[in-house]
Amino acid sequence: MADQISGITNDLTCVEWMWQSNPYPFIQHQEPEWSYYSDVENLIIEEAFLANKPQAMLDDYYIDLKHNIQVSNKDNTKQRPVQRVMGKRVNKASRGERFMPDPIAPKRPFGSEYGWVSPFILETRKHLKLKEQQLPSKDETTIPMIVERAALGIIEEGKKLGKQRKAEYMAKKLMDVKEKGVKEVWKCCAHLYSLNEFLFKKLNEIMRMIGSQEHEDVRRSKIDTLGPFYLRLWDDLFNIKPNITKQLLYRG
Repeated sequence: MADQISGITNDLTCVEWMWQSNPYPFIQHQEPEWSYYSDVENLIIEEAFLANKPQAMLDDYYIDLKHNIQVSNKDNTKQRPVQRVMGKRVNKASRGERFMPDPIAPKRPFGSEYGWVSPFILETRKHLKLKEQQLPSKDETTIPMIVERAALGIIEEGKKLGKQRKAEYMAKKLMDVKEKGVKEVWKCCAHLYSLNEFLFKKLNEIMRMIGSQEHEDVRRSKIDTLGPFYLRLWDDLFNIKPNITKQLLYRG
C-alpha cells in the first residue's frame, strides 16, 4: 500500500499560498511574518488562481486574487496581504499531529477481540447493506453508491465543524472519480486522507475509540457519515491479510 500512496500526485509540491500574520499587517517598515494556509485551502486558492477567478472562497475568508488580499467573510475591514510562492510544501507540524500520543486508551487490546477487520468496517458494511462479496474491490458496481454516501458524510461532518467549503471541495474531488474504477477512487481517498485536514483527524479519533465503552455511542454515531469513506479507503486491491497468527496489537 505504501508504494501506491507514494505514487499519488502531490498537488502541494509546487505552490504555496500564505497570509501575512503580523498583528498589524499593513504597518510599513516591519519584517513581514507569513503563515501557511491549510492543505485544502491552498488547493482551493490555487485552483481559483489558475482558472483566472477574481476570488477564492474559504470558510472564514475570501481571497481577492486581483489585489492579493485576504478578507474576512464577516467583516470586510479585516484584511491581510497574501502571497503565492513556488516551492515544495514543508509542514512539519502537520506530520507531528499524525503521531501525537493517543488521548484515548482502550482497556482491551485491538487484535484479540476483533481480529483482522475493524468493527467499524463491519458495522459500516452492515449499515450499507453490503455482503462481503459486494465490497468495491470485489464488485465495482457498488462504488458509485459508496462514493456518494462518503461525499455526503464528509460534507455533514464539515458543516458541524464550520468547515463546509473544505468539506465540499473534498466531496467534489471524490465525486469526480466515482465512475473511474476502483483504483482511481481508492487513490483519491488515500490522497484526501493524507491531507492535514479534519477528515483524517476525525477518522483517527474514531478509530482510537474502538474498544472504549465510554466512547462507544460517539463511534457508532459516525458510521453513517465517516463509515463509507473509511470503507472505501480500507478496501483497496492491495489490502492483503498478513500471515500472522495469535498476536496482539496494542495502541500505545
